[in-house]
Amino acid sequence: MSISGDSGVPDEAVHWFCAHVPDISGDLLFERITGGRSNLTYRVTDEDGTTWALRRPPLGGVLETAHDMGREWRFLSALAPTDVPVPPPVAFCDDRDVAGVDFYVMDFAPGRVLNSVSDAAWVTSDDVKRRIGESTMDVLAALHAVEPAEVGLDDLARPGNFVERQLKRWHRQAHQSAVEDLAAIDRAHQALSERVPEPPANRIAHGDFRSGNISYLDDGSAAAVFDWELATIGDPYCDLGHILVSWSQPGDEVPAALPNPTELGGFPTREDLIARYEQATGAKLPDIDFYIAFARWRAACIHAGVWTRYQAGDMGDAADADEVTGPEAIVAQAESALAQLGL
Repeated sequence: MSISGDSGVPDEAVHWFCAHVPDISGDLLFERITGGRSNLTYRVTDEDGTTWALRRPPLGGVLETAHDMGREWRFLSALAPTDVPVPPPVAFCDDRDVAGVDFYVMDFAPGRVLNSVSDAAWVTSDDVKRRIGESTMDVLAALHAVEPAEVGLDDLARPGNFVERQLKRWHRQAHQSAVEDLAAIDRAHQALSERVPEPPANRIAHGDFRSGNISYLDDGSAAAVFDWELATIGDPYCDLGHILVSWSQPGDEVPAALPNPTELGGFPTREDLIARYEQATGAKLPDIDFYIAFARWRAACIHAGVWTRYQAGDMGDAADADEVTGPEAIVAQAESALAQLGL
């Protein structure tokens, strides 16, 4: 058995892969997949063309409570038997002697990921664009329909208000970052803390639900949701706020929190997404402005952590400065959260 590719995967991890992943044929090729800005993902291909994905934490700069591979594996395994489409889990390694970190292997998801406008160049049909929007919200509704206790995840729920805990967590981590100007993040944190709504029933919250973490088939159907590193048990409307701030439409004055394919135009509007979610869940949503503002502020805090890891050189050779949100844009996101609250 031999390997190829400048992957940086240690030999011990390769040997473990060969011993724990069934039906490998011939030599293996390990390739780092670009686009990920937190946990690292590698495509592993054997001589028959069978592909798997290997996930591991960043190379360094790991923040407290972040990048827990065991937790990510647990959500993936729990959801595999449900109506939520996820890549089938294959094997998990918690032996730190193998690679120095925990990591896991899953089947490689079919379809194409839509991180940016360039990723959506193949989407030329208005029907496919409509289906992408609809299937995205149908999958989100399916996720939020899962009772945590029924899939063995209810022990992850913590007492108290989920959003209040999130506000404290991300504010603390923003202040551990290398971003010097945190005034807007601080002001938005204060405003959000004063407006926390009554929470709905706890559900599984993905934490980074957007088209860039979903693979789509040629007809626009969502084939798999991945990147469960921020998944938790909490307020499901936080997921809804996140997809809305990661979705562009004509006339937007504030850029989306993340690059996304909908900047191409012709996709359903955010109002369409909300209507589809309400239809799929049968639930009438509360005032969504708070969750949109919270999502923009949280994105600013997360980008601060990513920027810090990039500056420290902890994101590998695939990191591109043009794809990492810098301090000026981070401040703008925090200010847009304040604007969403009318401040």
